[in-house]
Amino acid sequence: MDDATQHGSGAPRQATSYGPAYDPAAEVVELCRDLIRIDTTNYGNDDGPGERKAAEHVAALLDEVGIESTVIEGRPGRANVVARWGGGDGRPPLLLHGHLDVVPADAADWRVDPFSGEVEDGQVWGRGAVDMKDFDAMLLSVVRARARAGAAPQRETVLCFTADEEAGGHHGAGVLVEEHADLLADCTEAVGEVGGFSATVRGRRVYLIEAAEKGMAWMRLTARGRAGHGSMINDDNAVTRLASAVARIGAHDWPVRLTPTMEVLLASIGELAGTEATPENAESLVEEFGHAARMLGAVIRNTANPTMLAAGYKTNVIPGDAHATVDGRFLPGFEDEFFDTIAELAGPGIEIEFESRQQPWETPYDGDLVAAMNRSLLAEDPDALVAPFLMSGGTDAKHFRKLGMRSYGFAPLRLPADLDFTALFHGVDERVPVDALEFGARVFDRFLQDA
Repeated sequence: MDDATQHGSGAPRQATSYGPAYDPAAEVVELCRDLIRIDTTNYGNDDGPGERKAAEHVAALLDEVGIESTVIEGRPGRANVVARWGGGDGRPPLLLHGHLDVVPADAADWRVDPFSGEVEDGQVWGRGAVDMKDFDAMLLSVVRARARAGAAPQRETVLCFTADEEAGGHHGAGVLVEEHADLLADCTEAVGEVGGFSATVRGRRVYLIEAAEKGMAWMRLTARGRAGHGSMINDDNAVTRLASAVARIGAHDWPVRLTPTMEVLLASIGELAGTEATPENAESLVEEFGHAARMLGAVIRNTANPTMLAAGYKTNVIPGDAHATVDGRFLPGFEDEFFDTIAELAGPGIEIEFESRQQPWETPYDGDLVAAMNRSLLAEDPDALVAPFLMSGGTDAKHFRKLGMRSYGFAPLRLPADLDFTALFHGVDERVPVDALEFGARVFDRFLQDA
């Protein structure tokens, strides 16, 4: 593997012999289960339970090992936790962040109660098991073990557990950046979700580290027309106009576009497949990832998926307006192409408003932090490959990057080759293997020692 992908040649900051007197994975399973049992469902408004109970739980866990934290509410009940820990070597702090909220879950669809945190078949089940109370638990397990052992990292670390990530982070990371930047502004690098998980390609585990994210455009389309009786001719029908626009957007075949991050990833997969990666064979190389191709196939092109339709109030009444929502995601460097295409596909007479519009980002896959992530993974899984990838969804990194931080997603998990992991994000029967959680805690402990 070339240096651009492996990045393991730099010397670690600590001695390579590793034998801590503490077990960084000792609590990780129980911490994950406890967090899952605290319902922090985010419905996209303030109807849910909020994150206050989970935030107080995290603050208590930190306080128990002598780490003082601050709980900050973006709105009543929408709570965030911020703490500082370690330091002394004079380097700017490292931000480690995870969110506390989860998407809704309908218990009727699940094999187990989604808020039970049950352990069954060697896995922890429940909403948030992979998005992202698993990483919260890994981080807390490592921090608590180190704090008890008096082994705080030499680099000062800011621990941040946020609200509202699942609805854009506006009451969470957004509030911290906009109203409490003094708590974070000296951080130069940030690590959070999604990345560090393994996918198996041609019998080889490949760990994917997030180094980029698509931008987000949640759009509300509105068509206006002439209201009237459903039995009469109407050539100014808002529903017809909107339906045509939505159909064009939903059916559009977006071209393949490779950003620097995906060029590095596909080059590494091309080596395994014995071919050179090009835009022409990018889709076939993505298919090498099996189940993970569902997500990776969406990061070699822009996407726009219609998600909701609303119009009218009675069958025989033609409404004066009709509405639709579209979830648009656009690649770094291809923003203009995305919005110009959407405007063309929507056509005349369609108003486009943005429920949320957030920029994409891409961080160069190089430097000491990347080298530390690579070393920590290869120490636990020496035969693996490590490479960057571009994330199809959004994370709190979009907010923290406004303060100038280099950002990565690194929540390490060694996963079975047959586990359809990407389907578990926001999916039914969300779960994470126990041994993957324990692996992640060990890897993250090594990373924290070396970062």
